[in-house]
Amino acid sequence: MKRLAKILDIRSSPHVASGQSVDVIMFNVVLALLPVTAFAVYTFGLAAILTLATAVASCVGTEYALCRFTGRETSIGDWSSTVTGILYGLTLPPSLALWMVAVGGIIAVSLGKFLFGGLGYNPFNPALVGRTVLQATFPVAMTNWPATPVDRFTSVPSSTLAWPFTEPAYDAVSTATPLASWKFEQEMTDTGDLLLGTVSGSVGETCTLLILLGGLYLVARRMMNWRIPVAILLTVALFSGLLNLSNPKHYADPLFMWLSGGLMLGSVFMATDMVGCPMTHPGCVLYGILIGVLVVVIRVWGGMPEGVMYAILLGNAASPLIDNWIQPRVYGTTGNQS
Repeated sequence: MKRLAKILDIRSSPHVASGQSVDVIMFNVVLALLPVTAFAVYTFGLAAILTLATAVASCVGTEYALCRFTGRETSIGDWSSTVTGILYGLTLPPSLALWMVAVGGIIAVSLGKFLFGGLGYNPFNPALVGRTVLQATFPVAMTNWPATPVDRFTSVPSSTLAWPFTEPAYDAVSTATPLASWKFEQEMTDTGDLLLGTVSGSVGETCTLLILLGGLYLVARRMMNWRIPVAILLTVALFSGLLNLSNPKHYADPLFMWLSGGLMLGSVFMATDMVGCPMTHPGCVLYGILIGVLVVVIRVWGGMPEGVMYAILLGNAASPLIDNWIQPRVYGTTGNQS
């Protein structure tokens, strides 16, 4: 009997692939982050370069070491640990000691990602896990914001090169972030400065225009669910706008809430993490609304001026519940099937 030249493989759906593999998507996220990263280097100079380089190296190095230790094939080529390192570095103060940056990077990958099984299994955004641990462990270092010096390309803050496991010595000149000035001193920052990023803050949360540019690039490439940042920003605008109408002297206006702090960076690049967000479009909208409400609640009534980090992590925790509640209709039926 003559053998068939071809073998018919019968497999389950989906049968059509989009062609966008994990490494392609992650590489495009890196490209989308390049403008923000470049502006961070321009704004903070050598301090930003060292912080971002240490963050990326610690994340990638931890991923490689854990893969070798557990006998797995190395996964650093999928760019996911690089994305984690860049995002993690962009959330840090430019004066943070490099040994603290490295500790947070190790925690971000080992506890935030590898402990749960690696990429695709982590319930929380790894970069925010690393930053959260640093915030709880080194609260003084994580809330120190040095003034941008003129010689930022020839010198670094004294605290940056502190010896490991020693208390850094901070420069005398420091500034408050726009959110801290508003919350504790009732002082507003000029909208133009907030938009262009000429304010103090974390390494990469300052220039709103470049963050939005990167987000639009990913939306155009169909690599980001635009419903999440839109839902977050609209919720923050509505909630803060109602508060501002009730008492303009006590509550900030929606535009200030949008442009200050890490809201833009978190909404565009962190809340949209494909692993940590819901799978359905209605679920993503509800997820964004939840994060937006939490951001305003923490900023207005919490003890800290910023709440984006905790809001996204709480949203990640609620994501499986949202998926369980909002399920897509099974094809050929008239309603949700249990």
